[in-house]
Amino acid sequence: MTALAHQQQALLEALFTQPGVCPALDAWLQPHTGRGLMAYRANGHALAERSLRTTYPVMAQLLGDENLAPLARELWHQHPPTRGDLAHWGDALPGFLQRHPQLTDLPYLADVAHIEWALHRAAGAPDADLDTASFARLSSEDPQHLALRLAPGTAVFTSPWPVASLVGAHRPTDADLHGDTPPSLQQAAERLRDGVGESAVVWRQGLRPCMRACTRAEATLLQATLGGASLPEALDAIASQDHELDLATWLAQAVQQGLLLGVIDAHPAASHTPSPHKETP
Repeated sequence: MTALAHQQQALLEALFTQPGVCPALDAWLQPHTGRGLMAYRANGHALAERSLRTTYPVMAQLLGDENLAPLARELWHQHPPTRGDLAHWGDALPGFLQRHPQLTDLPYLADVAHIEWALHRAAGAPDADLDTASFARLSSEDPQHLALRLAPGTAVFTSPWPVASLVGAHRPTDADLHGDTPPSLQQAAERLRDGVGESAVVWRQGLRPCMRACTRAEATLLQATLGGASLPEALDAIASQDHELDLATWLAQAVQQGLLLGVIDAHPAASHTPSPHKETP
């Protein structure tokens, strides 16, 4: 490797290495380069904070400005961007929050971040049209060979914390969009204090990413569907957990909200275990 290549590599390492962690890099940096490096680092830290504030607005409010800035810097150095577009950076935050030793008293933050990243992803999900005619297949064909087609970007989460209330209280326009009354911050805080667990579904309606609370039965149906289950298999998953769902009512609501787009051929069944959250491509 040439001297220039060494210097370029050292500069890249210095930009994403915590200051003072690797003194050996100083050998490659001239005094004026050091001043420029400080400016680049400061700019990177500002970009990191701004990016997290945009992608994770609820998490940012829960943490507060005084905690967001150092956390953004730490994430920037531990999980530096791998692409030029920062819209793709930040996916490591939920796991980072879950493992962070100083955030053990805020165990719900990681699940909130999971929902916010799903909302961020849903915004860039591919377009898909409603296939109204396909629903006639439910009455004319064997349902064993049919499955539900959910909106691209759909994700479902089940948490031991009131994550739907926490996110919904900070994003009241989502509830307004579907005619629901958004929970207040006080209600969300009370549910958090009482240890109320909740499920939530994320999807894109038109051009707008949406989130709402859902029942455990709906969450089970969605998890099974996202896992490749046919409609009868998804309903069996609900029954196996002693949940109940009025399918006709749910179908109408899901179509109206843009969550359900049609009926498709079921893929060959494979054993699948519902995970804490599933997403469509």
